Amino acid sequence: MKIAVITGASSGMGREFAKGIDAEERLDEIWLIARRRERLEELAGELRARARILPLDLTDAAAFDEYAALLEGERPEVVTLCNAAGFGRFALFTETDLKTNLAMIDLNDKATVAMCQLTLPHMRRGARIINLDSLSAFQPVPYQCVYGSTKAFVLSFSRALNVELEPRGIRVMAVSPGWVKTEFFDHAVTDNGAVTYYNKLWTPEQVVERALRDYKKGKDLSVLGASVRRQVLLVKLLPHKLVMKVWMKQQKHDKRPDED
Repeated sequence: MKIAVITGASSGMGREFAKGIDAEERLDEIWLIARRRERLEELAGELRARARILPLDLTDAAAFDEYAALLEGERPEVVTLCNAAGFGRFALFTETDLKTNLAMIDLNDKATVAMCQLTLPHMRRGARIINLDSLSAFQPVPYQCVYGSTKAFVLSFSRALNVELEPRGIRVMAVSPGWVKTEFFDHAVTDNGAVTYYNKLWTPEQVVERALRDYKKGKDLSVLGASVRRQVLLVKLLPHKLVMKVWMKQQKHDKRPDED
């Protein structure tokens, strides 16, 4: 049985990746993972492949035991794993409670590692892993310091894992978009105005279309938009202190909080 596994499939990027992968591949099943069962059931009705709905909370370690047991019982061949689950919070580190910060690390990083490690024994030559990353991965981002750091981990992990898996013929690609119009903002934006400047908003469909095209070109990183690619290049060349200063000015945080 050939399957694809998509996390964060209930909305936004995960939902669009599920639709894009389903349209691109002939699958026996597509396993949809997210907390909201009703959203997964709605998505299942839009897919060609038979959908298996797995309403799991990937911040709970018990979810990985359930997933591992399902893999062991079904013995599928996983041709695509797409890790799209994640969330962020735009606020000062000291204004974000510990539970939220740790949950961000659990979902963005620990879940990505766990899903890869549990799924790889069920992948053969020609299989692929797509990890949703962010433009935030390339630079330190004040007012998103935990979120940006989790995405830096995803980028480094994905590119290194891609090299390690090369002898097995399994490829890994990170997808690092700029601002994308999804429900992410419903959870990330706080009422303190920490982040207010968004130079351009892309759609999930645009990001997924570019990512699947970049994968076919053999890339290990997909970045949508010439302006975003220029920014990636610049933050590699410029001192991070200057990059953060520009970011703070864009977000109208020229002064430190205690100087207001």
